Amino acid sequence: MTREAVIDSRQEILRTAARLFQQRGYDATSMNDVAAALKLSKGGLYHHFQGKDEILFEIMNHAMEITQERVLAPVRGIADPEDRLRALIRRHIEVVLSPRDREITVMLHENHPLPPTLRKRINARKKEYVHFVRDLIAEVQRSRHAKSAVTPRAAAFALLGMINWIYQWYKPEGELQANNLIPQFTDLFLGGILA
Repeated sequence: MTREAVIDSRQEILRTAARLFQQRGYDATSMNDVAAALKLSKGGLYHHFQGKDEILFEIMNHAMEITQERVLAPVRGIADPEDRLRALIRRHIEVVLSPRDREITVMLHENHPLPPTLRKRINARKKEYVHFVRDLIAEVQRSRHAKSAVTPRAAAFALLGMINWIYQWYKPEGELQANNLIPQFTDLFLGGILA
């Protein structure tokens, strides 16, 4: 098997496992379920991954790479702090709502089953993102000379909680669509931190 075929196989396993974890939950999905969905033997699955923990870790790690690539990297180059924050909110919501990025919802929902060493690595990456958001909020408040009682740390956790919870209630056919949800969340949040 070529290196490319191995990488493609691993990616297919991760995509399938992410879909199953999202639909059934991590605890309710067995390695047999993942193997059956892929029409692989359980041994074939273990050829690529040592176990379910490794699959979950790789899914979460990929989710952090998606966040880095689609949210952080594009907004870093925006000079104006408020414009940067608006872009971050929009891009983060778009990633959470993306049906092709199931890794994000798995990461948001299934952190607890990871063994402590792997959880620590994922949490370190999450913490970097929280610090970026916190520092950006502080910069926006300074640039607008806002005397808000809301601290940048509290605001960062509120913003991320607000956005990361969307996957729990969002219905693509519902009244709130991304094109009207994004400006409402942005106005609601900026109104709070700049009040």
